[in-house]
Amino acid sequence: MKTIDALLAEGVAGKRVFVRADLNVPLDGTTITDDGRIRAVLPTVKALAEAGARVVVASHLGRPKGAPDPAYSLAPAASRLGELLGTAVAFATDTVGESATATVAGLGDGEVAVVENLRFNPGETAKDAAERGAFADQLAALADAYVGDGFGAVHRAHASTVDLPARLPHYAGYLIATEVGVLKKLTEDVKRPYVVALGGAKVSDKLAVIDQLLGKADRLLIGGGMAYTFLKAQGHEIGASLLQEDQVPVVREYLRRAEESGVELVLPVDVLVAGEFPDLRTKAPAHPTVVAADAIPAGQQGLDIGPETRKLYASKLADAATVFWNGPMGVFEHPDYAEGTKVVAQALIDSPGFTVVGGGDSAAAVRILGFDEQAFGHISTGGGASLEYLEGKTLPGLAALED
Repeated sequence: MKTIDALLAEGVAGKRVFVRADLNVPLDGTTITDDGRIRAVLPTVKALAEAGARVVVASHLGRPKGAPDPAYSLAPAASRLGELLGTAVAFATDTVGESATATVAGLGDGEVAVVENLRFNPGETAKDAAERGAFADQLAALADAYVGDGFGAVHRAHASTVDLPARLPHYAGYLIATEVGVLKKLTEDVKRPYVVALGGAKVSDKLAVIDQLLGKADRLLIGGGMAYTFLKAQGHEIGASLLQEDQVPVVREYLRRAEESGVELVLPVDVLVAGEFPDLRTKAPAHPTVVAADAIPAGQQGLDIGPETRKLYASKLADAATVFWNGPMGVFEHPDYAEGTKVVAQALIDSPGFTVVGGGDSAAAVRILGFDEQAFGHISTGGGASLEYLEGKTLPGLAALED
């Protein structure tokens, strides 16, 4: 695929360049609680603006139902983008209507605008190709060239990720080029030992990637809510811990395959438990108890890996040449259950190998828990996209950028 460098070499002064970014940031009302995805697109936007392009930035945010919804407005993201760029950023209150048309027409060379949430338009996510295409035609009227840089959305076959690049000269932005380069290091000629740490709530979200990794990774460390389905598959009682009962037979088969193929699949040996889920709003003390992972009492739920498991997982990461981490080890948003995730993050920093944080909650945890992002080899902006790439799937938004 051609990158933004090819576009810059062709010359962009005076041209309208549509940048499909991922500004899908978490909001508390109108306050952005993590601006990592906005900062990730800055190199692309800056390069285009400095070269004299008239930059039109577009993104989705949340899941509005194909109609305007103030709760999902991109206005806060546009404001933050302007702060980070150190310049005014115009904001269109629609995506392809009068405001967008006028805002884009009013741009001067080197200026930037953000249009409103793409998903306020039903054509963005429509399953009908003609409906998506009609919306893409409207978007294409706003630009002379397309730059795909919203890695977090490339696993979706939407109008702005697939249909629009088919209508304009198209290029990969710096973020997407970096993300793809990193993922190739995890799938092609991987340096070993290759250790993967997986967490998060649902084992079903990770089944396909586990299936692929059983033939590629040397070690799999399992934490978070998904660990309890693994423990159940081993025949242990897990109390009131999170369980996907329907996935137990699949997980049992994965445990068998791991043993047969020589992949070291490591599960918690102890966990922090409590009788109720912690209050994440007030962060009131939770007073958890440490118990063996195979002896969780009835009525108690596991909410973080325990101290012995933290030591174990840190030791399993210590000699890794390549590490991929996706999913927290516990309810990291509460201080009483954050230590497991902290220890895994620190183990990645201490590792001599190439370390990748696989987006989503893991990336948020790195920032929320105060780690230096530069201490990791790479922090992905797209958890779902990263996992699907590792699963071996074709990502529609990447395929659309191919020459």
